[in-house]
Amino acid sequence: MKFLKQGALALAAAAVLAGCGGGGGQIEPFSPKSILVFGDESSVITAEGRKYSVNALDDKGVLDCASNPIWVQSLAGAFGLVFPECNPKGGVTTTGKIYAKPAAKVADVKIQVDGAFNAGGFNSKVLNTVMAGTNDLLELYGQYPQQGVDALKGQARQRGRDLADQVNRIANADGRVLVALLPDLGLTPFALKERANKPDTDRAALLSALTSEFNLELRTNVVNDGRRIALVLMNEESERIGRISGYAAAVGIENYTDVACLDSSLPLQCTAKTLVTNGKATTWLWASPTLMGPVGHNRLGNMAVTRASNNPF
Repeated sequence: MKFLKQGALALAAAAVLAGCGGGGGQIEPFSPKSILVFGDESSVITAEGRKYSVNALDDKGVLDCASNPIWVQSLAGAFGLVFPECNPKGGVTTTGKIYAKPAAKVADVKIQVDGAFNAGGFNSKVLNTVMAGTNDLLELYGQYPQQGVDALKGQARQRGRDLADQVNRIANADGRVLVALLPDLGLTPFALKERANKPDTDRAALLSALTSEFNLELRTNVVNDGRRIALVLMNEESERIGRISGYAAAVGIENYTDVACLDSSLPLQCTAKTLVTNGKATTWLWASPTLMGPVGHNRLGNMAVTRASNNPF
């Protein structure tokens, strides 16, 4: 099997680096010197090079951290940046730092950003990524029906505003920030199972509503000056994959409703050898009930590269 490689998006990025500004002026291509990553397990590479997705193995069955990249690896690779957690060639100067942590919530992102400030802060040559909120929304969802829908939506909105505050802190310190909106949690295998097993209400619709409220507040509360912050609309992409007939197949996704990894292999031991019957690492959207596999990260990574390259940072 040919695995996705973290540098595979570099040519696509190069094709969109140049652009024209108002009045015919040339926009200087954004060329970050390093990358800082904030958020939850969707952006984590462990010290051993493992990811919360389907991990690749080489021909000898050894972990291959450069293949099946997560979205921040693809983004970094497009700009020639390397994380110390995955530097298989050795000797390459690493130019990325991952502050993201497993199970992190929005409140934890503040701690991560504090850490970056303490380590020297931000500048216009550092690309920062932020993706968080899934664990917040799952926490809020777990409070239903003890808490009503309106109260949960209100809390989801507040979490979105809180994350926007952290994005703005980075931008106001002259950082350049790429923010990934959350995919629709109502379309995950977790949501579909909840809908089937708990018919008291449409549980998937509730998760979709919480996602929408969170994303809306995040999107509308970040500094909208068109220069320091760029949004990656993974929410819209997940809607197309899950709701528009034929779209998933058109972008190489064969299955967008089931979990590819065996439960026993989650969260970090999943490989092509620990998949469910007929499961495929590169064409099934979900690795776990709420976490994307390589094809999902590929979609997000492609969108992130294009957005970072086109935004007039």
